[in-house]
Amino acid sequence: MIKILIADDHAVVRKGLKQILLEEYPSAKIGEVADAETLLAEVIKNEWNIVICDMNMPGRSGLDALTQIKQLAPQLPVLIMSMYPEDQYALRVLKAGASGYLGKDNIHDDIIKAVQTVQLGKKYITPTIAEKLANALGEDITALPHENLSDREFDVFKLLAAGKAVSDIASQLSLSATTVSTYRSRIMEKMNMRTNAELTRYALEKSLI
Repeated sequence: MIKILIADDHAVVRKGLKQILLEEYPSAKIGEVADAETLLAEVIKNEWNIVICDMNMPGRSGLDALTQIKQLAPQLPVLIMSMYPEDQYALRVLKAGASGYLGKDNIHDDIIKAVQTVQLGKKYITPTIAEKLANALGEDITALPHENLSDREFDVFKLLAAGKAVSDIASQLSLSATTVSTYRSRIMEKMNMRTNAELTRYALEKSLI
């Protein structure tokens, strides 16, 4: 019996995915959680075959949760899903240890194929991601500024670009305000920017928020 854990803060998304999965795997055990903290608790407490996790949830992000899961259960396949374009996020989540990236626009069409692929011990790679990976191997490829950020810096960058205050980011990510300010300084330096408004403009242009 396959055991799949779905993490998404929207109940309607969880219910929809659960229904699709049960049509293909009638005897499957499907678990549901609404945030990253509960997701990590479930991974610690119970054995799962696959985790399907939203990238953007309240509190700790799906990317942060992925990093934690890979430390707790390195062999556990994690599929990351998001509303954002795969060409912007897929490489980052794959590098962080994800077994695949699913855009929410097409997830109902792709989810079963993705589950079947990771069950075989393979990564679920769409043609778009395959092309991106191939380009990344080229010698003359210049990384975009946000691609030089660490995963934690990337989380802070997105929240700053979305207009969040340093104190709010600190609370959401369970960090001190001083630490968040340090991350902000690193982000500004790496991206050669000076204001949060510049971060917001860049993030909107690149469809990152």
